[in-house]
Amino acid sequence: MKLLLIGYGKMGQAIEAQAVARGHQVVGIVDPAHPDVRITDFDSTSVDAAIEFTHPDAAFANVMACLQQGLPVVCGSTGWLHHFAEAQDLCQQTGGRLFYASNYSVGVNLFFHFNEYIAAKMHQFGGYDVQVREIHHTQKVDQPSGTALTAAEGILRHFPGKTTWRNDATQNPAELAILSERTGQVVGTHIVTYSSAVDRIELTHEAQSREGFVLGALLAAEWLPGHQGVFGMQDLLGL
Repeated sequence: MKLLLIGYGKMGQAIEAQAVARGHQVVGIVDPAHPDVRITDFDSTSVDAAIEFTHPDAAFANVMACLQQGLPVVCGSTGWLHHFAEAQDLCQQTGGRLFYASNYSVGVNLFFHFNEYIAAKMHQFGGYDVQVREIHHTQKVDQPSGTALTAAEGILRHFPGKTTWRNDATQNPAELAILSERTGQVVGTHIVTYSSAVDRIELTHEAQSREGFVLGALLAAEWLPGHQGVFGMQDLLGL
């Protein structure tokens, strides 16, 4: 495949290394460190898929530019989802291809799947409160993490009584607390905790490296060109 990388931070560099190892060709890198390269320099004849991992402030514009250029785009940037409906609309208008996930790790997406199942079961039996905790490295800009938000949304869908989330501790029983911590070089840890007067149950995903995220993004890029519309990891994994 011919890949365009948008963003060349730690993730972009790791994606390039694994992409080459899997036999793909990186035909361009769009990044402030490469100021002469622009998304508009490419189209569907020169790129099979773009992979976007940048900053919340840049992601929406990058995704829209890809769709306008007819480029299938895999986006892993978080913190821009208040614009997601606009991207969906443009994707539909252009007959484009957009793959978005807050986290591309296969393990994390299984975590999401089990999280929803547990939320529904725990609510059936009553007596439990629930909260989400996420821990990341100090360079992570958005808070709470996109992964924590996805986990929270899964809980809100299946745990009646929780109607919204709050990025802090809360005494309001209708609010789901998301506790965020930034420390050291932690790749990413997410913990969903159910507590009652008699016990405590936790579902935890702890990333050991970025390799799982990188592989998932490449699998999405390899899968996307034969499809049309807006997709996520549930589509890729058949969950």
